[in-house]
Amino acid sequence: MIADLHHDVMHDGDRRLESFLQAMKNENPDAVIQLGDFAYPNKKNNEILENFQNSNPNAFHVLGNHDVDGGHSFDEVVKFWGMKGRYYSQDINGLKLIVLDGNEKSPDHTKGYPSYMGEAQLVWLKNELEKLEGPIIIVSHQPIAGPWSIDNAKEVQEILQVHRGKIILALNGHTHIDHVFRKGGIIYFHINSASYQWVGGKHRHKSYAKDIHAKYPYIEYTCPYKDSLFTTLTLDPSSSRINIKGRSSEWVGPSPAQVGKEMHEELTDGEEVCPRIRSRRLIRSKK
Repeated sequence: MIADLHHDVMHDGDRRLESFLQAMKNENPDAVIQLGDFAYPNKKNNEILENFQNSNPNAFHVLGNHDVDGGHSFDEVVKFWGMKGRYYSQDINGLKLIVLDGNEKSPDHTKGYPSYMGEAQLVWLKNELEKLEGPIIIVSHQPIAGPWSIDNAKEVQEILQVHRGKIILALNGHTHIDHVFRKGGIIYFHINSASYQWVGGKHRHKSYAKDIHAKYPYIEYTCPYKDSLFTTLTLDPSSSRINIKGRSSEWVGPSPAQVGKEMHEELTDGEEVCPRIRSRRLIRSKK
């Protein structure tokens, strides 16, 4: 799995994806999935999309909020990526994948990127959870629990908790952190970005050569990772164990703390905010 590549922000997005694809070639997984904020739906990204699609017979996508930057629509992204829909379910050798879309507008939405799952989607989710026997993995771009979770996170959590005996874990990207959060008997795993930690305009700085920043101006809003981050999950549906294969890198230039970025109150610099995905062995509740 790879999250938040941000190919159109980074000068080396193709290299970062190639690093992931080469590792997956060696691992030979049952499926590969990218968790959103991947690449805009335009012709110049045809090659990077094809490389991902051709890497595995089971190559899946999740819609990220930044995939529609530049005036694109989610319908364009769904078509370009060849998705079944904005949200969907998929069987992978007996494992059930439920992919959700956290980009819908709440009734109270006024500005910024929407972060919500609407009524029709939640009705669909309830029906899928009722009919699927499990084991199930829930996947979304925006988190359902933990820091920066969707606007109606509590409502979605309550739906999932009813079926927690079927759900192995819930995965998300979006937050660019390495974090595991447990709530209501469900494990929520925030998968770190492949590329960087966003620090914003107040902390703009240059980590690469001037010519790179001239061509890719948004890099100076980030603290980049030297190497691509991604992970492999090994799941035994008959047991309660989840093995996460980690990967570490280092900052290119200063860290978020060194440029004065304030941390979310639930996070710690060097722990969840870091250039790595830790190896973990998680045990889920069977109840």
